[in-house]
Amino acid sequence: MAGEEESSLETARKSRCYSDATASGLDQRNEFARDRDRILYCSAFHRLAGITQIVRAGELDIFHTRQQHTYKVAQIGRRLAEHRLSEQPEAAKLHGLHPEVVEAACLAHDLGHPPFGHAAETELDRLVCDPTIVEGNKKDAAPDGYEGNAQTFRILTKLAVRYSKDNPGLDLTRATLAATLKYPWLRDQSVDKKRSKWSAYASEEADFKWAREHCSGEFKTAEAELMDWADDIAYSVHDLEDFHRVGIIPWSEIISEDSRDTIINGVVKSWKKDPSYPADGPRRMKAALERIIRKLVMFPTVTKEVYNGAREQRRQLRNFTSQLIGNYVRAVSLAGDLGAAAVVIHDDAADEVRLLKYFARYYVIGLPALHAQQYGQKKIVRELFKIFLSEGKAGNLALLPARLRYIWEDNSDEKGARLAADCVASLTENEAYQLHHRLMGTESGLVLDPIVR
Repeated sequence: MAGEEESSLETARKSRCYSDATASGLDQRNEFARDRDRILYCSAFHRLAGITQIVRAGELDIFHTRQQHTYKVAQIGRRLAEHRLSEQPEAAKLHGLHPEVVEAACLAHDLGHPPFGHAAETELDRLVCDPTIVEGNKKDAAPDGYEGNAQTFRILTKLAVRYSKDNPGLDLTRATLAATLKYPWLRDQSVDKKRSKWSAYASEEADFKWAREHCSGEFKTAEAELMDWADDIAYSVHDLEDFHRVGIIPWSEIISEDSRDTIINGVVKSWKKDPSYPADGPRRMKAALERIIRKLVMFPTVTKEVYNGAREQRRQLRNFTSQLIGNYVRAVSLAGDLGAAAVVIHDDAADEVRLLKYFARYYVIGLPALHAQQYGQKKIVRELFKIFLSEGKAGNLALLPARLRYIWEDNSDEKGARLAADCVASLTENEAYQLHHRLMGTESGLVLDPIVR
């Protein structure tokens, strides 16, 4: 009986909402490998090469784009899954863990990021909830706003183009869709954790429920947990590597005795906003900082030299980041039963990643130049949103780039603000700049250049 139940569950994990056009019997790949490849080849993934990670895409070649970040998340996620399969085969079988599903979820995890990253995400959330900000109408509003993770799910299940209108999205398996749900609930303003982060809009509630049909409560699947941890590792390590290269991270200050209390207090202040904050938070952060410093001093060119790309600097930097990633990949284990969190992350690793992420926030995201840049970017988002909303509602689709018209044509029963946000979120940053110039009349561009293809 147990074997039959496992077989039935695995069948459910491999099922798709639609009968897609590909005859799987003629395909050499397994179902989950097909998911992974569909995501890799979709236009939403291609767009990520022109989207901000932290610094604007195209500003300097040295910085990660959102797509480069995603490739690294996918690599780390797959290694996490493979390591758990090797170390805990029984627990991996219990949770249905599959490396292709983890990698697919990692490749998909940032598809919903709009141009200009989190600044635009916040602005779109305001606009979708209340389009009167840009002279819309209250009836155009979608109360569940805009969120990058929920937009990812909308792309995968509705907006991505692969088959006919009757078979929207990429038609992924249930397991892969569930693995993309980093915050497995819809928005609920009355619940703290569901107010600012959620993974599906009301418009995709049926798909969300289908994907989560065999999941436990509001716990993420094991594959979603590993995707989330892979994202944290890549963000905390690779982004800091970028900012080290351009001299923004003052390692000499970080390892100084004089700075330690300031750093620890800053991390703890931020951590206290999390309901899971522990009573011994300051002690844990102090210990995490000491561990990071011990690792840093093994690589003196990182802490003592201004980076100029010299061979020995590059070697030491690579070894430092490789050591961190290896530690964090080995710092997870799978729970031995169901009905709770599927993945357990060792406190030491979780604390170090929290500390490294704080460095990025404190030394980089607080830069005045970045804030000034984001101010202008949010203005572009507002004005594009207004044009998409007013012209889309009026049926003046000829003004919209051809690639965006199907959003209004195929989803005419949905709220105007949702569709306008879809249009903005479908652009790269360069497309957003150029299209804004053309529509606002500041630059005419070339008649034969459609900008958005």
